[in-house]
Amino acid sequence: MKTRIKNILREKPLGETVIICGWVRTRRDTGGFSFIEVSDGSCLANLQIIADDRLDNYQSEIKQLSTGASVIIEGELKASPAKGQEVEVHATKIAVVGKADPETYPLQKKRHSFEFLREISHLRPRTNALGAVGRVRSRLSYAVHQFFQERGFVQVHTPIITTSDCEGAGEMFQVTTGKAGGKEEHFFGRPAGLTVSGQLQAEVYALALGDVYTFGPTFRAEKSNTSRHLAEFWMIEPEMAFCDLQGNMQIAEEMLKYLLADAMTHCPEDMELFDKFIEKGLLQKLQGVTEQEFAHITYTEAVDRLKKAKKQFEFPVEWGLDLQSEHERYLTEEVFKRPLTVTDYPATIKPFYMRVSDDGKTVAAMDILVPGIGEIVGGSQREERYDVLAARMSGAGITLADYQWYLDLRLYGSVPHAGFGLGFERLIQFVTGMTNIREAIAFPRTPGFAPC
Repeated sequence: MKTRIKNILREKPLGETVIICGWVRTRRDTGGFSFIEVSDGSCLANLQIIADDRLDNYQSEIKQLSTGASVIIEGELKASPAKGQEVEVHATKIAVVGKADPETYPLQKKRHSFEFLREISHLRPRTNALGAVGRVRSRLSYAVHQFFQERGFVQVHTPIITTSDCEGAGEMFQVTTGKAGGKEEHFFGRPAGLTVSGQLQAEVYALALGDVYTFGPTFRAEKSNTSRHLAEFWMIEPEMAFCDLQGNMQIAEEMLKYLLADAMTHCPEDMELFDKFIEKGLLQKLQGVTEQEFAHITYTEAVDRLKKAKKQFEFPVEWGLDLQSEHERYLTEEVFKRPLTVTDYPATIKPFYMRVSDDGKTVAAMDILVPGIGEIVGGSQREERYDVLAARMSGAGITLADYQWYLDLRLYGSVPHAGFGLGFERLIQFVTGMTNIREAIAFPRTPGFAPC
């Protein structure tokens, strides 16, 4: 039975026979010995294997091993006299499972650019950096569920195919069974698309079960070919009944701190890699986020500060215009130097479902901004008043009959409720220090790019 390298390095069962299944990183020969570095993906570290000419296939196969080849190794775990490693395996048997042609295998012992690695997305998880992203992403996914389950939230699997546009922007991929350009009857009896958010359906369950969350893939047919946008991405979306904007902000802040702390606790080697090679000072930055209270200002205060800034922005700053990434980063990186929650945005730039404030001009919305990324969380208290919601929907050009089910929630036992969305890939970016969101997901989908 195979033993994962992660467990070997943790438990160090000296003198025991272990079986390693993995891929060759490097091989060097000296005299009648070969020193082989093997990775199995369980952790950042490799395990050194010592092979000698007493093995039957030493000359025919082992001395021909190259980077990328897959092997099964059986041997005794011994203390290593070499610096930088505590244990090594003295092989008694090495089976070469799959060879890798060194003339064509694109991953050699050197650093490759992330742009190049995107072109070989089927092989990039074998690199140190992208393998580390995969492990951290997996751990954070687990921690998301842990956070909500510990607090009594119920997970809801909201539909991927939907007939409602949560954002009202119309940037949805359409679902069809017909050929391109052909005519067909709608499969669901009406136009349907891939969801941009599970929020509206999550509200249905929040108003029955109390506190719920959905965590799944979402899609946006927006041709934004930037380092911050994907066509397919994952969203964490809690919805809480009997909750106002203040309670919403508190849960969002707790969740962010919980997830950052979890990654640093459970993925220390991977996080050290990011701190050393991807973003200098990353660990100190994340630690600071977990220890500090987030700053809080209103949108109006944010606009005032931006207007007074001794900095030339590319995009204009005026009350009633949405804040751009450069504005958000300036506030978090240069003004407050920590995460910032901005509240009370103009109703004209926010979706129909956000609760209108008493001033009639703003909504009970909140965005959490973080250094290096800008907006990472967006949420609001939802509009629970039927008449106000119906008016907002009509004003947005939404056909009320298509959303009567959503309006019904305001007719039968309506309560104040709130929720938010956290883009999982933006969280991965923040945690790993990756500058491009394409490195935060296993298989990025962007305009003109879906390689496998």
